[in-house]
Amino acid sequence: MKNKNKINYVQQFLTIVLLTISAACTKNFEELNTNPAGVSDEQANADFALIASYLAQAQRDIIPEDVGEYQLANNLSSDTYGGYFASQTPYVGNANNLTYSLVPGWYSAIWVERYIRAMNPLYRVGQITRNNDQLQDIFAFSLVLKVAAMHRTAEKVGPIIYSQYNMPDETGQIAYDSQEEAYNRFFLDLDTASTILQGLQEQATSSAMSRSDLAYSNNNYRRWLKFANTLRLRLALRVVYVSPQLAQAEGEKALNPENGGLLEDNADNCSIALSLEHPLNIITSSWSDVRMGASIESILGGYNDPRLPKNFLQAADPAVAGQYKGIRTGINIDAKSRYDGYSRLIAQPQRMQLMVAPESWFLRAEAALRGWSNAGSAQANYETGIRRSFEMYNISGETAAYLQNTTLTPRPYIDPKSVTPGQNDVTVGSPYLSTVTIAWDEGATNDKKLERIITQKWIAVFPDGDEAWAEYRRTGYPILFPVVVNNSGGTIQTIPGVRRFPYPEREYNSNRAAVARAIQLLGGPDNGGTRLWWDVVDKSF
Repeated sequence: MKNKNKINYVQQFLTIVLLTISAACTKNFEELNTNPAGVSDEQANADFALIASYLAQAQRDIIPEDVGEYQLANNLSSDTYGGYFASQTPYVGNANNLTYSLVPGWYSAIWVERYIRAMNPLYRVGQITRNNDQLQDIFAFSLVLKVAAMHRTAEKVGPIIYSQYNMPDETGQIAYDSQEEAYNRFFLDLDTASTILQGLQEQATSSAMSRSDLAYSNNNYRRWLKFANTLRLRLALRVVYVSPQLAQAEGEKALNPENGGLLEDNADNCSIALSLEHPLNIITSSWSDVRMGASIESILGGYNDPRLPKNFLQAADPAVAGQYKGIRTGINIDAKSRYDGYSRLIAQPQRMQLMVAPESWFLRAEAALRGWSNAGSAQANYETGIRRSFEMYNISGETAAYLQNTTLTPRPYIDPKSVTPGQNDVTVGSPYLSTVTIAWDEGATNDKKLERIITQKWIAVFPDGDEAWAEYRRTGYPILFPVVVNNSGGTIQTIPGVRRFPYPEREYNSNRAAVARAIQLLGGPDNGGTRLWWDVVDKSF
């Protein structure tokens, strides 16, 4: 949403999307980007260019690299709800996603782009490779990518089209999987992919895989197997409150060293090489549409965390010059200029982070807290997660003092430029200001230990807002500041906040009967206040 002389980017983007898909509906997704001549096995095996193209498109839309898509599908949703960022722009008269007046044209991008640019090419690769003995590595790769992409969609909307993709019934409708069914399918697809990759992990990477893999340049099979196992552990813990037996079974499968291991070191970090500049750089700088969030200022600032200056610049605004200053999400903003001088994000590399080794260690820490087999020690895993994160930022020399700190806590937040003075402040004693410290405390309750683990994981996975928001909804941690202005008309409670996004209008128009059944599976109205299957009210450990 670049500047006042430019046509509103959201409107422009939606116009393009509508023109692109106006003749299509969910059941026509396979027809998008179709090669009219078809693809034979011989053609697919010739130079792998088509397969590599499909897989590149999918990898670059697990988290969208296109800046317009990213802003709508991520930055104005999970990035802000997860506590990382806030926008200084009062879009739609300040009645927008950030003040809980969910904008249909914005949240539709979450659905449309993930299906067109990720699910569709992965489906096509699966069709080409499923029964091709020479391309089983690519088939496995496509399954891992499919789970990596579509779990993010399920975690934003609920029931999704997954197992029945491109399989219309006799009335032309495409059925949704419930979230429980979708997660079972995710685990089954990871089973298939992991079995194939386990048999290949000692082999040299094929030409097809070398051309297709945008994350790793060596040990590809072994590293994607570790990614798949870590993804399984992530999803296992996601369902731990609603289906503890399933969670433990899948978690212990991931933790079993005989199955290939998890992400260990930062050499295993999975980030996708982009063909465009990182979207956050454009949104932060040339568009000047996003700034540091107040919650990350409070947590990293309170901990005197050396990762803070590695991610953000000091504010330029004279009122807060020399400080790292964030904006609360969901406040009264009269003009973009009010907060434009608050802290900007430091430029990101031309890669999109999907999963990092620190997350793997924090997942293990929670699994150990729950007593799962092969999880190891919760404290050792927690401290290793912090070490790996500090290594990512080349600040290993500061790790020991950080791990031993027993006093620092998230700090109060003061907004000196609030439209209504004091309205946005969070002072000592507020229930929205955490008291958790850094150093591991073996004598703490399991719930306090979990808060410590999730808070450090939240810091370590930055800037992956999808994961931050999902874990916040699952656990209630880290403790984030609620909105001040709630324009939802009563559909979304200020506490606990937005839980999901509704289905886009195009699904109602083209797949109405299936959407009606999906809402029954959802178990509540199709609005932002309805909880997902794994997002339970009682989060007692």
